[in-house]
Amino acid sequence: MFTPEIITKFSNTPTPFYHYDLNVLEQTLKALKSEANKYDYHVHYALKANSNNIILNAIKQFGLGADCVSGNEILKAVECGYNNTSIAFAGLGKSDQEINIGLDHNIFCFNCESLPEIEVINELAANKNKVANIALRINPNVNAKTHHYITTGLEENKFGINMWELENVIEALKSFNNIKLIGLHFHIGSQITDLSVFKGLCIRVNEIQDWFISRNIIVEHINVGGGLGVDYENPDENLIPDFKNYFGLFNQFLTLQPSQQLHFELGRAIVAQCGNLISKVLYIKNGVNTNFSIIDAGMTELLRPALYQATHKIENLSSSAPTQKYDVVGPVCESSDCFGKAIDLPETKRGDVIAIRTAGAYGEVMANRYNLRELNEVVFS
Repeated sequence: MFTPEIITKFSNTPTPFYHYDLNVLEQTLKALKSEANKYDYHVHYALKANSNNIILNAIKQFGLGADCVSGNEILKAVECGYNNTSIAFAGLGKSDQEINIGLDHNIFCFNCESLPEIEVINELAANKNKVANIALRINPNVNAKTHHYITTGLEENKFGINMWELENVIEALKSFNNIKLIGLHFHIGSQITDLSVFKGLCIRVNEIQDWFISRNIIVEHINVGGGLGVDYENPDENLIPDFKNYFGLFNQFLTLQPSQQLHFELGRAIVAQCGNLISKVLYIKNGVNTNFSIIDAGMTELLRPALYQATHKIENLSSSAPTQKYDVVGPVCESSDCFGKAIDLPETKRGDVIAIRTAGAYGEVMANRYNLRELNEVVFS
């Protein structure tokens, strides 16, 4: 929760800017490690959620690996001191250049999403006289019950290898001399708040494992991805995600073979609540059904509301007057540049400081310069 002292501390910082609370990040990481360590689970941080160097260095201190979806993310993880042998490389469209980056840095694993991709990795590894570790990303056809843009585990999605393709893939692997199958990888979506979805994933993974075991294939690693959601509406009441029940559910329902290691790729759950987007009110404009609070942050600073129709808690840090309803909108020349409609805020005026909460994930990392807007400052407390 913001205090007058925090507002005063950054009063000279031009808005909009991103604010990260490193204490919240530390609390989150301590809770995560405490629960994951109970079962000796391996957690890789998904850099796509937030790749700020200070954030990455703080996460590295807790011994997490890295989950990367581009060659540049691999290079960033290496630059920040992440162990090469804990870097997993996912993504269905890896370029030759990106694959070579992974090979050159001897990363832990390529999470592969198609037979053509495996063929290319085998060829490029052969050129370097190397053997690439891979995991097969399998589409489990499990509904994540989240926004359709961030659902990834259904057959209609572009991600992963479908079950009906597996026989051909397994047969083809026999002819690839520069590939080593070490794991199975699954990821069904993001911002999942219904934990029963993960129970369904566990049951499906057990079934898929049985399919492999029946063919005398037992891999060393099972990777169940990430997807654990956070509370965007009540960040102060639910600051730390429910890691206890999340990891406990996998321990209860997922059947691992002897010596198999279980991996997770969490991003949002680690960094979302530590970050906030701070803005100022430019104008109050009277509307027909509501007033517009026009702020100096826009979809260029936080794309999620425009892209996913996502909601964030919005606070006026300057006013304690009786509430009124406002459409909180940005200055970008798009009607989708809107953070919330009919939001109850204390009576708001020009110059008031506005906080858009839970912006630590997919905020700064997705910032862009549409309308030739400037990229913004980042502060820490």
